[in-house]
Amino acid sequence: MSAIEKIQAKLAKYPTVHSALEVDGAARTVTVLPIGPTGFAVSLAEHPKGWTVSYEGWHEEFDSEEEALDCFAFGLSAACRLRVEYRGTTPVKWSLEVRSGGGWVEESTVGLLHPFFWRPRAIRHLQNEILPADPRSEDYAPAT
Repeated sequence: MSAIEKIQAKLAKYPTVHSALEVDGAARTVTVLPIGPTGFAVSLAEHPKGWTVSYEGWHEEFDSEEEALDCFAFGLSAACRLRVEYRGTTPVKWSLEVRSGGGWVEESTVGLLHPFFWRPRAIRHLQNEILPADPRSEDYAPAT
């Protein structure tokens, strides 16, 4: 079973997510679209050298299918948050944040080089709370 088929099977029990699921077999990608205004798209792409998981503009490459699937599921959990920095109305930086204790810790950041530095800066936090953040849950996926 491919990573995309595994994702489809796991998300089949979540009707809200299943309706927001887009699969492109030719491109070998799967995306869960944001369900609400504060959510973000989570995508997985299979390619010959591995897998790429994306949360909007943030992305990471994986050699391991298991790690890629964990990262994909983590993006759908309440233990994950995406901090997006805007310059004007243009998103320029995406930071993956992980819930730790009572707060949030930045895990990694992807950004554009010096774009629109003269425009006003704004921050927006996005979060999907589709899968539980409880590590005892069978649906929980830890941070990578």
